[in-house]
Amino acid sequence: MTQTADTETSAGTDFIRAIVADDNRTGRFGGNVITRFPPEPNGYLHIGHAKSACLNFGLAAENGGHCNMRFDDTNPTREEVEYVNSILNDVQWLGWDWGDNLFYASDYFGELYEMAVDLIRKGKAFVDDLTFDEIQEYRGTLTEPGRESPYRERSVGENLDLFRQMRAGEFDEGSRVLRAKIDMASPNLQLRDPVLYRILKASHHRTGDDWVIYPMYDFAHGQSDSIEGVTHSICTLEFEVHRALYDWCLDALEIYHPQQIEFARLNLTYTVLSKRRLIQLVEGGYVNGWDDPRMPTLSGLRRRGYTPEAIRDFCERIGVAKRDTWTDIALLENCIREDLNRRAPRVMAVLDPVKLVIENYPEDQVEYVESENNPEDASAGHRSLPFSRTVYIERDDFAEDPPRGFYRLSPGREVRLKDAYYVTCTGVAKDEATGKIAEIRCVYDPETRGGTSADGRRVRGTSHWVSAEHCLDAEVRIYDHLFLKEDPSDLPDGGDFTDNLNPDSLRTITAKVEPSLAEAQPGDRIQFLRQGYFCVDLDSAPGAPVFNRTVALRDSWARRRG
Repeated sequence: MTQTADTETSAGTDFIRAIVADDNRTGRFGGNVITRFPPEPNGYLHIGHAKSACLNFGLAAENGGHCNMRFDDTNPTREEVEYVNSILNDVQWLGWDWGDNLFYASDYFGELYEMAVDLIRKGKAFVDDLTFDEIQEYRGTLTEPGRESPYRERSVGENLDLFRQMRAGEFDEGSRVLRAKIDMASPNLQLRDPVLYRILKASHHRTGDDWVIYPMYDFAHGQSDSIEGVTHSICTLEFEVHRALYDWCLDALEIYHPQQIEFARLNLTYTVLSKRRLIQLVEGGYVNGWDDPRMPTLSGLRRRGYTPEAIRDFCERIGVAKRDTWTDIALLENCIREDLNRRAPRVMAVLDPVKLVIENYPEDQVEYVESENNPEDASAGHRSLPFSRTVYIERDDFAEDPPRGFYRLSPGREVRLKDAYYVTCTGVAKDEATGKIAEIRCVYDPETRGGTSADGRRVRGTSHWVSAEHCLDAEVRIYDHLFLKEDPSDLPDGGDFTDNLNPDSLRTITAKVEPSLAEAQPGDRIQFLRQGYFCVDLDSAPGAPVFNRTVALRDSWARRRG
């Protein structure tokens, strides 16, 4: 599998921007650029939607136009107000502003109904009594033409009467549909008399029980674009075969005609972006809701610690392509590393703690050492950290029998405790039952305060630490890729994508963290020195912080696969 972002042209000059620039040169659409971002409110937005939002809002902003925020709410059986609110929140969080241009397809139900009536009057639509299964059977295949419905030649008057009865709720759900009358022999199956309206006796989240018939997306899409004056209707590549129907409806109705343009959707390694599969993960209990930090939803990424700037940077870097390719998730991870490296304060946290006792340090003494908050930002200043006789260090920073190339603490070896002192190991104490090291003994050099030696002596190893007397216990959630395979759909016959779930995608530990984190607030992003970037979770409480790992400092996943 190739994990690259495949763009035909460089970012900023992709083929869509080239089309828009040419339209502006020729005066098409009067030099206006109006786009729209039209999610269906049947789930939460994910990173693939972010690519579309950034393209639509960004393209409009670059050309002095605007982007309409429009919900495709034409199927009340799957849509909820919860999803509407989450989508609006996510788009705003990304940094996009639709101003006064917030719309819903349901705003146009009356107009769309009248447009359907107009098609009937023109002899271009008919009411069909075939069931959905029969319609599929009559449709034909890619190599065989379809068959016309026995109800196709109903008179205009009969069709108008039946459609009004559908509107009035006089027929059972599924008993009748309104279909376009196009060409059952068309090589494009989308043009074989597609369904325009169906009966759904379900309450709508905005219109209540006012309607019992609802337009199909393919009918609502183009007409909503036309009503709003959209110039460039940008869709993902799966809608390319639908463009002929988009054009047919607008031309048949003889109304303003926007241009539909398709681009390749995002495919991200170790990730699923199918809304159906994301719903399955949530409803099947494989994750802890839509905002689980392992999910590729924007709410999940936000909870994990991703910033809107990093996501927008990612969307810009992958560019816009004309054909489907795979993007390596390492690129997304690199974007957040670069962003947080500039802004995240550094703190000390020990994830797998072992005690280190400084035998020649006064038992009751506590002193404070200064540590810089961010070496990438001089204005971030310093903070004071308590230092005492007993501290915690990482267990893997010590080795009784060190391998070649190991420069941290071992018997007789001297290392630096960051910003504090040089210490030399004198011995260890082990747990009698397990044989595991329970305590490391050492001595310190009082002349090395601040981590430097007056005599010029140098050490190669530096360990982070926290004072055992002053540190906090913190829950730390170590997140990894949700799936084991680059393509979670890579399955044997009869397999399910959930078979590729990573059983170690979440590991929860109790860590020791410096006391400055006692007042950490949900959403705060920090770097645990030598460990990675972390975000304070919503489950935190004062004095009891919970941290989610956003990303490791390096791509440890790639090294493990080595």
